[in-house]
Amino acid sequence: MDTKKVLVIDDEPHIAEGVKLNLELQGYDVQIAPNGIKGIELWKNWSPDLIVLDLMMPGVDGYSVLDRIRTEDERLPILVLSAKDAARDKIKCLAGGVDDYLSKPFNLDEFLLRVERLLTRSGWSNEDKKEDAQENFSFGPNQINFVTNKATRNGEEFQLTAQEIKIIKIFIKNIGKPLSRGDLLQEGWGYHESANSRTVDNFIVRLRKYFEEDPKNPVFFTSLRSVGYVFNVE
Repeated sequence: MDTKKVLVIDDEPHIAEGVKLNLELQGYDVQIAPNGIKGIELWKNWSPDLIVLDLMMPGVDGYSVLDRIRTEDERLPILVLSAKDAARDKIKCLAGGVDDYLSKPFNLDEFLLRVERLLTRSGWSNEDKKEDAQENFSFGPNQINFVTNKATRNGEEFQLTAQEIKIIKIFIKNIGKPLSRGDLLQEGWGYHESANSRTVDNFIVRLRKYFEEDPKNPVFFTSLRSVGYVFNVE
């Protein structure tokens, strides 16, 4: 597994060094930028997986660094650590594209958990980008084009919704692996309040209607009793 790189942009040496030490103890590769200009330079040249950003720095402040990064990269996770804890400051940061916000002084264990969570989400995002790079997928008499979101079965073309494409990609990523309704709800809907087991079942009915010769006796999107669903391509 690749070592994750964390860039700490903070002009307070005692805080930056403490954060660096504790992140390194967790196995991360860490560099410190003592000001906004150096932070932007390291972001461009070192390509970190996550940025820990202070807001109140002389010259180029944290808000300016955030704006600069977000003009080129909307996905890089950014965690703000700041002594500014007013709601307006948090709202300004979140509106500017910050992924998480902790006020100083902060709890170290909470900080480390938030870092781990942001990097995990970043990994999911990278997987999505890899999947997006695959333009076509075929199984049986079916073909799916992920550029146009269209599919064909025996030459008949039909349009898929963005959510249908998302669920199909989850199955493709887990070919032959049983997926519970909970797995699909978590990855496909993020446990959204409007999603439940019936939501998953209804989606499976639709996929079978699209891609199965006999939807009542599926070959590709099969059920596994008391477990969930399995996507088979052979």
